[in-house]
Order: sequence, then structure tokens, then C-alpha cells
Amino acid sequence: MNITPIGILGGTFDPIHNGHLRLAVEAQEQCGLSAVHFIPSGTPPHRNTPRASAADRLHMVQLAVHNNPAFLADQRESYRTDACYTADTLAELREELGMQQPLCLLLGSDAFALLHTWHTWQRLFELAHIVVMQRPGQPLGNAMANADPALLREYTARLAPSPQLLHESPCGHIAVLNIPALEISATDIRRRCTEGKNIHALVPDAVASFIQTHPYTLC
Repeated sequence: MNITPIGILGGTFDPIHNGHLRLAVEAQEQCGLSAVHFIPSGTPPHRNTPRASAADRLHMVQLAVHNNPAFLADQRESYRTDACYTADTLAELREELGMQQPLCLLLGSDAFALLHTWHTWQRLFELAHIVVMQRPGQPLGNAMANADPALLREYTARLAPSPQLLHESPCGHIAVLNIPALEISATDIRRRCTEGKNIHALVPDAVASFIQTHPYTLC
């Protein structure tokens, strides 16, 4: 079996910014992904209510990815009012795409270190590979130093020596990628919007234009 994997990048995207896009490009290139689904969460169970509405966050994702045919704005969570759990979303994707299609859940190292706190977290390995994106100065080893013992066991048993293994099975591996530093945060973008500062270097131009013409979105 050798099937090109599909990446899954979820988040509040409040708003989506160039750091998200750079992460997706790096994962696509290093793992040989055929596509990346950007999935804005409707009701995130682990975070505060997003500043922008679900409809506006989805629209900003659509604006951000429309020039890249490999990037897809996936609306399956956007209009849900109940808690959106990653395992349920991956199970839905698995039903649509088939049991043999490799899926790669893209996570930052900090998020991965807290994976054991997620709803039915061990089920994730039955549904997808997990690709951990570590930035310079934020190695996964540091984040795992005090990791939950059950998560550490999964990490040790499932760590893939090469991203190529993600093509050879539909789920179950953990791959760790190094990505360049791009210090952009949605929190800082929202602050800059509130203060009336320029955000054009931080988000795609189409997203910046949308925020400027819809100031209630983030301010």
C-alpha cells in the first residue's frame, strides 16, 4: 500500500493567519500530502468562545486558501452548536474517504503534549496518523519531558523514523517535523485590530481586507 496522505488542520482560526498557512505548506512538502483540509471549529471544547462568528471564521479560511488548489476550507464543524471533538470529525472523514486513505492530523508540539486531555484521545490513532510540528526552540522532547505516562507510551511505540511511513498505512504513526519559526498569533492580531494597527504582514491580503471592511469581526 502506498497512498498519498491527506492532512487535517483544525483550529478556531480566529482569524486564520500566515503562520497557519506556512505550517500547512511545510507539512504538505515534508509529508507529501495531496491536500490539506482546514477545519474551523464551531464550538471548541478546550478553548474560550472565539471572537469572530463561525460564519466569519469559515469565510476568512475560504479567502485564505482559495488560491491553493491543494488547500480545502472544510465547513463540517462550523455550524455545529454542540462540542466538536476531533475524534468524531476524523471518524466522519474516514467514512467519506474510505478505510485505506491515510489521514494526517497536524498538531503543534504543545497541543500534542496535552493530547491525553482530549476526548477519547487514544481513538485518534485508530483514525489517523499524527504529525507534530516543532518549531526552533520548542522541541517536542522538551514538551514531552513531563508528559502523561500513557501518552509517552503511545509516542514511544508509534514514532515513525520517516514521514514516508505515513503513505504505507492509513493511521497509527506519529511523525515529528521541524518547521521554521514564524511568530504570529491570532491573539496578537486581534489586539492589533482593536488598536487599529496594520495586520497585512500577518494574514493573507484577502483576509486583511475582509477584517477592515467588517471591523466588528475581531474588534
